[in-house]
Parts: sequence; structure tokens; C-alpha cells
Amino acid sequence: MMTIDEMQDILDDLADELPDSMYEQLNGGVLLLPEAKRSPHARADDLYILGEYRIDHMMGRYIVIFYGSFMKLFGHLDAARMKDQLRHTLRHEFRHHFERLGGTDELGKEDKDFLKKYLAET
Repeated sequence: MMTIDEMQDILDDLADELPDSMYEQLNGGVLLLPEAKRSPHARADDLYILGEYRIDHMMGRYIVIFYGSFMKLFGHLDAARMKDQLRHTLRHEFRHHFERLGGTDELGKEDKDFLKKYLAET
């Protein structure tokens, strides 16, 4: 099982892959929090929130990644596959950031469609 410190190191490496311009107006950066965040829509122990893009009047714009959620869903993966999952989630949250800056929310619509499909199948 990957420790939170190991995940932080991987997340730092993934963040370094991205050009500085992607961090424009992301003044809070990328945070790794220890908890698992179960979706309020979960029908079983199978739907967790892996990351969130947040806008707060005090902290500004930032991305949160939930270590515990990754462990619940992907704790069985080796380091390379976990890194792939982290990369996917980080870039997903960056897309939310760019869309919000651009005044759109297409990814939010895709997320809602995913949730609608999940609810229909459970």
C-alpha cells in the first residue's frame, strides 16, 4: 500500500510535468488531503471523490486530491498504475480550472452524465 508521503512525491512529480502557465490563477496550488471522500450519491462503498477543483473567497482557486479515496478505490495498484490514476485525476481537475476561467463547464456536464449513468446502473 502506498503511503501518503509516497503519493505526495508522485503528485509533486506529476505537477512538475505541467508548464507553469497551467497554474495561472491557481493561487492555492494542488493539495493532497489524507481523507477519503465518499460521494453523497454512492449506493455502495464504490463511489468516491478522487479530486475537486475549488474556488474559495479566502483561499482562491485550488485543487484537492483525496489520498484516502485513492486508497479505497486503487490501493491494490502498483506504483506505476497508481501514478497513471493520479495523472488522470490531476489533469481532470486542471480541465475544470481552465473551463471555469473560460466561463464554461463542459466537464461538469460530463461528470453529471457519469453520475446519472452510475445511478441508473445501481
